[in-house]
Amino acid sequence: MATHDKGSAGSSAFSDDSFYSGGGGVHHFDDGTIRAGSDVTSPYDSTTKSFDTTGYTPLDVSTVDDRDDDLFADDRKKFGWTAGPDLGLLGLRAVLGGIFLLHGLQKVFGLFGGPGINGFAQSLEKMGYREPTVLAWVTGVTELAGGGLIVLGLFTPLAAAGLLAVMANVIALKYKGGFFGPNGVELELALAGMAFTALFAGPGRAALDYNRSWFRHPLAAGFIALVIGAGGAAVTFFVFR
Repeated sequence: MATHDKGSAGSSAFSDDSFYSGGGGVHHFDDGTIRAGSDVTSPYDSTTKSFDTTGYTPLDVSTVDDRDDDLFADDRKKFGWTAGPDLGLLGLRAVLGGIFLLHGLQKVFGLFGGPGINGFAQSLEKMGYREPTVLAWVTGVTELAGGGLIVLGLFTPLAAAGLLAVMANVIALKYKGGFFGPNGVELELALAGMAFTALFAGPGRAALDYNRSWFRHPLAAGFIALVIGAGGAAVTFFVFR
């Protein structure tokens, strides 16, 4: 700390303060330098073109207080990484993808008591859809591929958007049957909600999408995929029906 008073810190209270204003340090009163009203020989040496700094004592940097002076800073220990969200998303993907994977196998290959492509196409025709065979293949492959990709956590935004589009059409068809009961839509709404969650939350770190560009920007990727899925759902419902 300086040995003179604070008057020298502002507009100089001592005439020789400007000699040392360029460096951090302390000069003493007994250094023999010139002061106002004094006839002491100037400390400036015209031969060497330098000032006499024999009375100049550098500051000890160890005395500098470099602590954070922000009184409002939060010094509490921050939470570390936790695998909880990733484990939860893995479970959501396993259930959502597994259900659609099984439904896709029913529709495409007729497994697990499913109708197969021909039986599913006949159902679509009864519901009033045109080109039922084409739509049967599109729906079956979407459920089969989308379910598998969701389980793997690969191309998650597109897979989730495709499954959400399928559920949107089913809900639009079945809503007249009410919310509860055999003809209700509570199951479809639950699956649609899970697909929407996967669309914007992403697959988590336990996925093949980990560290890909759409994994690092889930909100933007989710909106883009949502627009694509909404367009497909609208075309299916309003153009082919």
